[in-house]
Amino acid sequence: MNYHLVLTRRCNLNCVYCHGGEETGPQAEVQYSLDDLASFLEQDDDVQLMFYGGEPTLRIPLMTKVMDRFPNARFMMQTNGLLLNKIPEDYVKRIHSVLVSIDGPEEVTDGYRSKGVYERVLENVRWLRSIGFDGDIVARMAVSQESDIYRDVCHLLNLKEPVFDHVHWQLNVMWDAEGNWTDFDSWVKESYSPGITQLVKEWVAGMKNGKVAGIVPFLPVMHTILTGKPSLLRCGSGLDTFAIHVDGSIGVCPISPDWEFSIVGNIKDTSPRNLKNIMIVEDPCPSCEEYDICGGRCLFVNKQRLWGQEGFDKVCDTVKHMISALQTESSTVRQLMKSGVISIDSFVYPEFNNGCEIIP
Repeated sequence: MNYHLVLTRRCNLNCVYCHGGEETGPQAEVQYSLDDLASFLEQDDDVQLMFYGGEPTLRIPLMTKVMDRFPNARFMMQTNGLLLNKIPEDYVKRIHSVLVSIDGPEEVTDGYRSKGVYERVLENVRWLRSIGFDGDIVARMAVSQESDIYRDVCHLLNLKEPVFDHVHWQLNVMWDAEGNWTDFDSWVKESYSPGITQLVKEWVAGMKNGKVAGIVPFLPVMHTILTGKPSLLRCGSGLDTFAIHVDGSIGVCPISPDWEFSIVGNIKDTSPRNLKNIMIVEDPCPSCEEYDICGGRCLFVNKQRLWGQEGFDKVCDTVKHMISALQTESSTVRQLMKSGVISIDSFVYPEFNNGCEIIP
């Protein structure tokens, strides 16, 4: 199974859309031993560990100890990228996928994250390429009201030095109702939805040259549209993907350690075999006409709905719009496949669950 391994709850940034901030004190650090972790993970014969935080690169010595202790595990990482080049080369090359937080052009990224972050991130991704890293490098965006989804995704996709293999994004629509938004409805109507439509059209147009650009939310959703094969919750939360928090508790999702409903065990007294499929999304998701394509979007939001039902529906509408835009272009994609210009394999992503939630 897949485990988000929270190495610390501390972070070296304080982004405007993040409500975690910098946590300090012993409760922010790992409180169990590697022996405790080993006793748990050794019961699982296919272990994947996603280094997570806070900011995991604040605890590089712990990261390398974990990699030494579990040499047969598959490793992923989600990082803000500021300390990426501090990881020893032989260790970072063992990581299958690196999700690097960057939100678009310099003015957008620095506006959300602080001045100079954009250039430092690109410098460290260039370093990653220079040492011969051949894994998947994903630009992971947090999208809020200063974002223009079409402009910002295109910017990241078109970078040449460095090149990102894939671009993914999540909407800032979870924690504080619409407190971070001046006018969410207008932003969706005037910017986000039109941007998604344009992005889908140009993504499909680019396929005529035999290239399927690495836009993460589009790839597996289009695969489902083309094959008709339904999907469960795409991030795997509560199904086969869990978080190991700093206190050793096991949660269905790394973002919700302080919510009682989300804690489903502890590495000291829980077996991995008792976790699989322990929690699933409830209505209205399974009753939705797009459920087989969407999969439920977010287990935490499904359970908590901090935006209320009206806000829940607003966010679902953005997903439905994306699905509709992809369905509209699917006949062109089918024709390109029939002509042998592209293949269905082009839409198989990710190879392994890499922390990309897929549905924004």
